[in-house]
Amino acid sequence: MQIGFNLPVSGPMASPEVMANIAQLGESLGFDYLTLTDHVALPDTSSPGYPYSTTGEFYTPDPGHRVEQLTTAAWVAAKTSKIRLVLAVMVVPHRPAVVTSKMLATIDVLSGGRLVVGIGAGWLKVELDAVATTPFAERGAVTDEYMDAMRTIWTNDKPVFHGKYVNIDGLLTDPKPVQKPHPPIWVGGESGPSMRRAARIGDAWYPIGSNNAHLLDTLPRLTAGIARIREMTKQAGRDPAAMGVVYRVKRHGQPAPAATDGNRKLFTGTVANTIEDIAAVKEIGVTAIDFDFEGRDAVKSATDMKKFHREVLSRI
Repeated sequence: MQIGFNLPVSGPMASPEVMANIAQLGESLGFDYLTLTDHVALPDTSSPGYPYSTTGEFYTPDPGHRVEQLTTAAWVAAKTSKIRLVLAVMVVPHRPAVVTSKMLATIDVLSGGRLVVGIGAGWLKVELDAVATTPFAERGAVTDEYMDAMRTIWTNDKPVFHGKYVNIDGLLTDPKPVQKPHPPIWVGGESGPSMRRAARIGDAWYPIGSNNAHLLDTLPRLTAGIARIREMTKQAGRDPAAMGVVYRVKRHGQPAPAATDGNRKLFTGTVANTIEDIAAVKEIGVTAIDFDFEGRDAVKSATDMKKFHREVLSRI
């Protein structure tokens, strides 16, 4: 099982010095990958609306102060040597497909094949209205077509693709990604359309357990979710056993009330609970987990990462 962590790309820790130090620390501690989130323009974040917390508030302080995801991924690649770089997740409609395919291929080349393309359709209407050139209501269809176009561009010498949103006819788009046939695609989202997308094109399904509309916050709920994605993958004509499952943990190691199904929420409680949960989710098919050490204090974040390495990573 791979273990990753979320690199702070927003808030008070989103400075070149802190981001470089945290990325290099994670690499030296033996984390397998780091993740980078994606927002371009946010509304007043004091107004609740975030779907992945119980209060509707963003976890990260000052989330509107944020560096751009793909630019930062390329920069972090230059600051590290072996840790994998996971887009967690790239909001696909934010950027035109042909340009994005070139940017992602470039990052994969410059990083020596360390890119993982996590994707999602987006959820924040005011942001997509401001950033995307396609309608918010069509974001699912846009995401599907953009990803089909990008995979065509990455795997064909003279790609031809004609769709509603993307048209390219034999133009040269080299270099191709280092990874073949293309960088791994981890499909985020917990809704039916997101899971069907994962089943159709994903190398892994990449849910967050705390989505209030589609909770996967306990072992029984996550087990049921994995059973659903396996069945959907089979229905899509693909091998269910080949589908990875990556679980994104927004908060861990803290006391919390029981979930609404009566069970302990995954990764709450003690260090022993965290170790127990890592073993339990591995048993049901989770292939990677990433944890969040963000906050306002870079020293505390680094200390927490070292403590996690000492108390958890070294014992699993």
